[in-house]
Amino acid sequence: MIHVLFICHGNICRSPMAEFLFRDMVMKKGLSREISVASAATSREEIGNPVHRGTVQKLAQYGISTKGKYARQVTKQDYADYDYIICMEKYNLREIKRILPTDPEGKICCLLDFSDHPRDIADPWYTGNFDVTYDDILEGCEGLLAHLEKEL
Repeated sequence: MIHVLFICHGNICRSPMAEFLFRDMVMKKGLSREISVASAATSREEIGNPVHRGTVQKLAQYGISTKGKYARQVTKQDYADYDYIICMEKYNLREIKRILPTDPEGKICCLLDFSDHPRDIADPWYTGNFDVTYDDILEGCEGLLAHLEKEL
């Protein structure tokens, strides 16, 4: 099984959006037994809080629920437990190095590195634009899924 962990700053907007969108894509492809998905934060600011209402509303438009998800912080153990640790932006990459200072297996990268146009995914906490964030995450998730299907 391939284990994927999405990372953002607070684990209430972008990384849960990626987690639940990607899980939905994996399920629709019939790959739920081959790929597991989760998400976490680099910061402790939102630990225990539910997914941001903007993410909840955006995913609900596509029939995707985030019920039961609460923010958690990435841990050292996550490096052993996950095959891919995927950040939403370069800032997350810098921040994750506080918790996971080395990456000997090359597991840590950015989501849009799997797209034809690598770039950061803007944080809708600041921009208020969950539509753009969704489109960017969808683009990255499609590229990631294509990559993982080759691995399976």
